[in-house]
Amino acid sequence: MSELGSVSPISLPTRRQRTVFGPLHETLFRSLWVAAVVSYTGTWMQNVGAGWLMTSLTMSPLMVGLVQAASSIAVFLVVLPAGAVADVVDRRKLLLLTQLWMVLAAAALGVLTIAGAVTPTLLLLFTFLMGFGAVLNDPAWQAITPEIVSRENFTAGIALNSAGFNVARAVGPALGGLVIFAAGSGLAFLLNAVSFFGVIYFLLRWKRAPGRTSITTGHMLETMLDGFRHMRGSGTMHAVLVRTAVFSVSAGALLALLPLLSHAFGCEGYGLMLGIFGVGSLAGAAILSFLRHMMSADALVASATSVLALATYAAGRRPGFWAFALIMLVAGAAWIQILASLNVCAQTMSPHVMRARAISMYLLVLQGGFAGGAALWGAIAERIGLQRSLQYAALALLLGIAATVWFRLHPLAVEPNTIGMD
Repeated sequence: MSELGSVSPISLPTRRQRTVFGPLHETLFRSLWVAAVVSYTGTWMQNVGAGWLMTSLTMSPLMVGLVQAASSIAVFLVVLPAGAVADVVDRRKLLLLTQLWMVLAAAALGVLTIAGAVTPTLLLLFTFLMGFGAVLNDPAWQAITPEIVSRENFTAGIALNSAGFNVARAVGPALGGLVIFAAGSGLAFLLNAVSFFGVIYFLLRWKRAPGRTSITTGHMLETMLDGFRHMRGSGTMHAVLVRTAVFSVSAGALLALLPLLSHAFGCEGYGLMLGIFGVGSLAGAAILSFLRHMMSADALVASATSVLALATYAAGRRPGFWAFALIMLVAGAAWIQILASLNVCAQTMSPHVMRARAISMYLLVLQGGFAGGAALWGAIAERIGLQRSLQYAALALLLGIAATVWFRLHPLAVEPNTIGMD
């Protein structure tokens, strides 16, 4: 692999660059994208292993729901400081630190699992530690996108990042299910630890270009307060954050309770269902550009939310294997339509000097909503059963569409006119 350098903005994009695959013709972006897909695949194997291991330790819906909550709850503790730090320190060094943290956490959980020493509490603890590293990582990770792709390919780069995540979502769970079936969850955790090394290698080789360094002065608390002041005065941010909150709290119910819904199909069936969800996400991403030309962001999110609500309701009916697979396929397609629309808005809702802090606020709401929703719907299912819990989650998704009236989305409200200058 050649030494990685910087991307020079091109004033006049070529026909190749205007396509959705344009960023893959840029060496820097392509190198990180491939490494990221491998890492995402390991993460999905970890998710399958953790969810299935908990069902092996206890069949409590609350404890199973807490697995997803534990992976996201760190967002409440550190995502805002993480965004401020990402605007203050060298993002490359910060990412190296967070990647190594996740390697150690995944490896330790793998060793403990193979040794038979894992309890439900320990599983939740290490899931939390993995989530802690991921939360520290995410604002800096998303904020470097303009540094590794040219301005002309910025929007396509965001779309390809989502596509890469969903390639891994399609492959990782199915692969994880097979690994767990053959050798247990411990090996899945160890393979996840190994999967981070591609990204680490990229970061070690990456030479950040002069002029693309982060802010190096200012007190972190003041930096965070600047972010809050900006958020308070930005109607665009209000819309993105409110819509994200309304979606995430209810949308996470299906995935949080999926280990129990698919338990009758075995660990490989659980992994396959997550994989089918990922295939649906890929299909949804493939038609996303076409749909955006046909309808506004608000109409697209509202339509996809309605489809996801119907899929959530249908999943609660405990259908057979093939019907359930179809439901997960449709749910995945709807899921990516919503998340991709919100993510584009979040990436461009603030000027470049506020990018990491704005993204950290978006991640706080998104991941916090998933974490709170997973715990909430797990607790509700514990009391009233899986079917009624998912019915209420579907109803909440439909009611949340009303937020469109007061909080409208405006993709590219802040043009990336100085992409790559932070």
